Amino acid sequence: MAMKLLISLLLLSTYAAEAQVFDVTKYGAKPKGEISQALLSAWKEACASPTPSSVVIPAGTYTSNEVTFSGPCKAPIEMKLVGTLQANPNAASFKTDGWVVFEHIEGFTLSGGAPGDSPNTDGIHVGRSSQIYILDTDIKTGDDCISIGDGSQQVHVERVTCGPGHGISVGSLGKYPDEEPVSGIFVKNCTLTDTSNGVRIKSWPASPGRTTASDIHFENIIMNNAGNPVLIDQEYCPWGQCKSLDPSKVKISNVSFKNIKGTSSTQEAMKLVCSKSLPCENVEIADIDLAYHGPEGPANYTCANIQPKFTGKVNIPEAAATCGGAAHA
Repeated sequence: MAMKLLISLLLLSTYAAEAQVFDVTKYGAKPKGEISQALLSAWKEACASPTPSSVVIPAGTYTSNEVTFSGPCKAPIEMKLVGTLQANPNAASFKTDGWVVFEHIEGFTLSGGAPGDSPNTDGIHVGRSSQIYILDTDIKTGDDCISIGDGSQQVHVERVTCGPGHGISVGSLGKYPDEEPVSGIFVKNCTLTDTSNGVRIKSWPASPGRTTASDIHFENIIMNNAGNPVLIDQEYCPWGQCKSLDPSKVKISNVSFKNIKGTSSTQEAMKLVCSKSLPCENVEIADIDLAYHGPEGPANYTCANIQPKFTGKVNIPEAAATCGGAAHA
């Protein structure tokens, strides 16, 4: 079960070094034991502290039932996971769809990590929210570092380092009925290292209902050995179990990928595959400099159902001509 973050206002990754430590083992937590009450007790005291505080889960493996950490707190607060926290294996014990929830907190830092192969462990997921800022954050996980779901409006992601992980994604979209539009997404000045994907928009085929994704912009992104660095995938079907490959009903428009540079771990450095029934519109590709050093040859591209506008320098040969887009100096 994915960890949920419900954090109001601003997620901060800077933190005072002199924070007071609240070790959960001082509140009764023991390795191989259930520690939800110890966590809540430590959090209650730390949240009431007038100075910066850190709730620490030390080395060891612990189990926790569903738990909610609520604010507001009196000072900046950190949850620091050094050991391993596991969910209660009895799914029937969960009364809600959240396992670990943080809410109504300003000046919050969550530190720890997840193995690069851990499934369904998005670092931060945003959905049906507006005016969200994710700044100065370092994420290492086994799924999307940041995923932006339906109903997201005016989301700003800046100065994020991502990797390992699946990259920074808008979506997946179009899997469920009654999804809300996505608009106003700005991802800037980020670095992705050893990720399986770069910056992407993804939607499922055979969507049960129509929706839109618009005004989405990726700019000033550094790729260090990232797979699929520039990606629009409207045939997203990660487990190959889609009942139909009917076109996606998510309309993508007003999108830009600008100043994206570095190295790709896949020969296909740019993939723009849009819906057959709702082709992408007004997509700009500008100043793309991505190198691939594998034995197959230089970086290449795939595109379908899109006529992007190419501006500046794009170092993928003949991309503009083959994609049917217009090249501009």
